[in-house]
Formats: sequence, C-alpha cells, structure tokens
Amino acid sequence: MNIFGYITIVSMIILTVLILLQTRGAGLGAGLGGGGEVNTVRRGSDRTIHYATIILVIIFSFSLILGVLV
Repeated sequence: MNIFGYITIVSMIILTVLILLQTRGAGLGAGLGGGGEVNTVRRGSDRTIHYATIILVIIFSFSLILGVLV
C-alpha cells in the first residue's frame, strides 16, 4: 500500500467522526420533517467542524484519485 492509501484511510476515519459530530438536524424527528428549527449561521465550534469537514473531503477525494492514478 502506498502513502495515498494511508492518507485515504486516515482521512476517512476523521471525516466519519467529524460528520457524526455535526449537530444540525440531529435526531430521527428532524429526518422525518419534524425539525422545526432553522439555523442559517454557523458559529463557534460548529463553524470550525464544518470547515474541517470540507477540507477533509477535499483531501480524501484527492488521495483517492492520486491513489488510483499512481
């Protein structure tokens, strides 16, 4: 396994944790239309987790593409 395989695995695990930490629409009721809350602005740690998730998605995608090409 090359370095891109390791980067893919590590980023996948961290990405899974970050997605599970996000609180928007938490709960089964929100998934069925019973959320009732509208948050349009992310603040504090929620904003940091959101940006870290975006960065990790980019890293994960590039590591997959480069791992296939190499």
